[in-house]
Amino acid sequence: MSTDTEPAEAPAKSRVRPHQIVVGLGVAIALGTIASGIASLVFHFTDDSEVQREVFINIPSGVKLAFYTVVPVLLVYGAVLFSQRMKNWQRGGPDKRATTKKNVGQRLKDFRAGVYMQTLLRDPAAGIMHSLIYFSFLILLAVTATLEINYQAPESLKFLHGDVYRAYALIGDLAGVGLFVGVMWAIVRRYVQRPYRIRIKSKPEHALILGTFLVLAVTGFTTEMFRIALEGMPEYERWSVVGYPLATLVENNANLAGWHQSQWIIHVLAFVVFLAILPVTMLRHMFTSPLNMYLRDKDRPKGAMKPMPNLMETELESFGASTVEDFTWKQLLDTDACTMCGRCTSVCPAHATGKPLDPREIVLKTGEVMAATGDPQVSPPIGVDSEITIGANSLFERITPEEVWACTSCKACDEICPVNIEILDKILDMRRYLSLMESNFPTELGGAYRGMENSGNPWGMSQGERADWAKDLDVPILEPTDAFDHEYLYWVGCAGSFDDKNRKVSQAMAKLLKRADIDFAILGPSEMCTGDPARRSGNEYIFQMLAMQNIEVLGGMGVKKIITQCPHCFNTLMNEYPQLGGHYEVVHHSQFLEWLIDQGKLDMSEAKLEERVVYHDSCYLGRHNDVYMSPRNVIGSLGGVQIVEAERNGTKGMCCGAGGARMFMEETIGTKVNDERSRELISTGAQRVATACPFCYIMIDDGVKGAGAEEDVQVGDIAMHLLEALEAGEAARTPAASASSTDED
Repeated sequence: MSTDTEPAEAPAKSRVRPHQIVVGLGVAIALGTIASGIASLVFHFTDDSEVQREVFINIPSGVKLAFYTVVPVLLVYGAVLFSQRMKNWQRGGPDKRATTKKNVGQRLKDFRAGVYMQTLLRDPAAGIMHSLIYFSFLILLAVTATLEINYQAPESLKFLHGDVYRAYALIGDLAGVGLFVGVMWAIVRRYVQRPYRIRIKSKPEHALILGTFLVLAVTGFTTEMFRIALEGMPEYERWSVVGYPLATLVENNANLAGWHQSQWIIHVLAFVVFLAILPVTMLRHMFTSPLNMYLRDKDRPKGAMKPMPNLMETELESFGASTVEDFTWKQLLDTDACTMCGRCTSVCPAHATGKPLDPREIVLKTGEVMAATGDPQVSPPIGVDSEITIGANSLFERITPEEVWACTSCKACDEICPVNIEILDKILDMRRYLSLMESNFPTELGGAYRGMENSGNPWGMSQGERADWAKDLDVPILEPTDAFDHEYLYWVGCAGSFDDKNRKVSQAMAKLLKRADIDFAILGPSEMCTGDPARRSGNEYIFQMLAMQNIEVLGGMGVKKIITQCPHCFNTLMNEYPQLGGHYEVVHHSQFLEWLIDQGKLDMSEAKLEERVVYHDSCYLGRHNDVYMSPRNVIGSLGGVQIVEAERNGTKGMCCGAGGARMFMEETIGTKVNDERSRELISTGAQRVATACPFCYIMIDDGVKGAGAEEDVQVGDIAMHLLEALEAGEAARTPAASASSTDED
């Protein structure tokens, strides 16, 4: 698992590989287990305390020998199989995930979030259920290990007696109850309640896993029950708060020894089954998921795509991802870290509206191709139908272009994933291959590509019209040769320059900046598209062409501070232009308006909206850049306003359907995403919908009109609502002032 920039396929010969470490660790634990069994035969250490447990009581020597033989073999077996999976990860390319002094704190924080189930608890019911199983099982493993350690300790070092044993017995029984409750809850959830995201992916191995855990939980108590009865119901065993009451039910049984032996053997066999299925079923995520979370932190901003070399100079023969080897080792680890929980499926706007995309399937299908084409081959992430065959290591053996192009790049799947799998990166990498190598993209994108390449914007409009919206506003328009002697550059964006709806946003924003006496200017015809639609649709060539032109203009003028009204421009300028040498202080207009209000640069004393307002979260402002409160604070600064939230909001907000260059593609399958989202916003009873993204404004406004609600619901950018409230306040004050003046006369 390479964490540096060296090719993964050509490691240094002397370097110990991660898969070799895993085998070594498995062998070491197996040898330790064998040594433990031998030590018990050689030393016969005993504990003379009256309050303690005799290990292997009533268990024949042959059964003990089998235990200390089979378990070590399975430990080595599991380590070898797990190491083979790691060899498959190493097929991937490099990915800088090394632990450094700078990121170790964040790495440990992410690891704790995974181990402590913090991310799973975003869904309280599922989180508590998993926590009961996970923590109870770990405690029971610790209980067993503690018993074994005490068993091997010399008389003077034994500790599991007296009150320590009483506490030990209590903890063990409580953990057993937790495991039983958690497993039964999981069984009811999967096979009785059957929520959609779980129902569509239930496989026989789920029944095997849950059945194994249930047998472990039940036989743990039945074994304890017969042991306590066999020992004569000692008083101190009352601390076994489940086992002791159960023992009272069987204390007069004539065959206690036989029942105890049978239950002990069944319990151990269940543990043997657990060890056997651990590396070959989804149970492996007990190890891979925390590892994946530990490696979450990466060397690029959350909203940035992976950088690519300069396409004008590179000698690479292929771009993007079409084979398993085109992904990084971390992207391949993702496939084995997946818990198949389906949370990504449940929040995907494309999937919810009948499109062919299911984010979970992207991960699992990648894992299937990796598993089937590995050397050695390993089991797929989860069982697949027998008729599915994979003949090559091409990702498109299992993933269709239609799935890839249905994505809106909203990042909802990444955000909700409890183990931090990076699904969007995989989709965007495959788009790069389809676009750059095969020209396999939706027809409508051809027009957007030509527009960006020839006219500097995806609509193909004349650059000479970029500043037409500002004709009567006295906004400084700069030439590329001008020195930038203003404080801020207002980056209007393509939609704000050419779209009729969003020109009103640009005008409102310019008026607000002037009210606040902000020194700003625009580039007008010299401003090109940032390239976001090209990059998100895989056309890195056009993105780099536009980005380099913009960076040259901005650098030549000396621009340092930029205000954007488009979250896509905001994300690209702030997070991706640095990959090409463009470094600026970028602020979104929602953040800037919030700052103007906080600083008192905008007088809000009479700005009122006596209406109910719902804010629609922009994906590229929210999930890509964690800006959620600024737009809400701007709207909340208006007097009389009543802010309501849509059912899906914040990190769980639903996409408008325009991201990932979907703005420029037709939506012909299922329900339109913007129609679905608009109905949700209308259902809040709000008279106004506030947006903070030009794409969202267009899509939600169209959706509201499509629902026939345009007479009742007004859609507009936060800048428009803010300006309207300010102007209304001034208009209300003017007649009052005039009346006061007349009275005085």
